[in-house]
Amino acid sequence: MEKHIYTSLNKIEAINEAKKNLVETEKNLIITELETSEEKVTIEVIEIREVLKFIENYLKNILSNIGYNSINIEITNKDTVPTFTIYSENDALLIGKSGKNLNALQTLAYASLKKELKQPFKFLVTISDYKEKREKSLIKLANNIAEEVRNTKIEAKLDSMNSYERRIIHNTLLNNKYVYTESKGEEPNRYIVIKYKEEK
Repeated sequence: MEKHIYTSLNKIEAINEAKKNLVETEKNLIITELETSEEKVTIEVIEIREVLKFIENYLKNILSNIGYNSINIEITNKDTVPTFTIYSENDALLIGKSGKNLNALQTLAYASLKKELKQPFKFLVTISDYKEKREKSLIKLANNIAEEVRNTKIEAKLDSMNSYERRIIHNTLLNNKYVYTESKGEEPNRYIVIKYKEEK
């Protein structure tokens, strides 16, 4: 991943120099301030396309090392978050039970990128249409359990989920009149409890 260093009298001038040299807009750059003094400011600049290429190559290498040689990776933007969709000859094995292998792959990619970047960078890794199917399944689960909690007035504890899956549950029930959600526990075993809203 190519990193560019720029030093100028202030941060704005340094950023403008980076934009001019790289022929890029600021939204397509990851800018980290390295050093600031009264005389100068030094920034590190990485193009987002370089970051995407780094993630794609990392995924290809790790999958090749475990025997997946015939894969395709499609990069799209979902809600401004880069999504890497992997198409392979054995999607089920890559996904694993309840997405365990897929989550592990994403965690490894995050860890590798974290070593290179000095700030967080959000992205998603999915296999074929797994995330879409999983999202529909979680929405259905949330609504079904919410209805049970509404009828019984007894709170329900869901299985542990990653932050992406928990967010789907929270968002699904955000405006529900009868129940509300809470996240509990510690990562990686954090889970959601769906509770009945007591009448006031």
